[in-house]
Amino acid sequence: MNNHMTDYSSDCIFCKIIQGKLPARKVYEDDLTMAFWDANPTSPIHILIVPKTHIPTLNDVAQDDTLMCRIGQAAQKIAKDFGVAESGYRLFINVNRGGGQVVFHLHAHLVAGNDVGTFFIKAAIGTAILWRKLVSFVKGPKR
Repeated sequence: MNNHMTDYSSDCIFCKIIQGKLPARKVYEDDLTMAFWDANPTSPIHILIVPKTHIPTLNDVAQDDTLMCRIGQAAQKIAKDFGVAESGYRLFINVNRGGGQVVFHLHAHLVAGNDVGTFFIKAAIGTAILWRKLVSFVKGPKR
């Protein structure tokens, strides 16, 4: 069941983009979602997929709502259109401040265009090595 009305928040940047009050480089739109380039991309391809109605976080989506399915379908189409469906991409949602959410209008990030999988593996390995060195330093020299 979908309960999507045209609800906007007057102080939400994404609502203003959806309403056409602020510019954005739109790449996709259907009756429930819109997708556009992130203003501060972290990858060569960094698209935001947002619902057209103001929903602050993923926690605010009703359990019987099909919106998340529609966001997934939009992501599949965008990935195919940008030629990364087969080579790979990441699709993620930050939830609340502790989860990294900055704009409180539900949105999914589709990122691709560099080998992000390898980057995260290298970052994890690097973090593990640094952690091991820190633990060794704190414990002091072996006697």
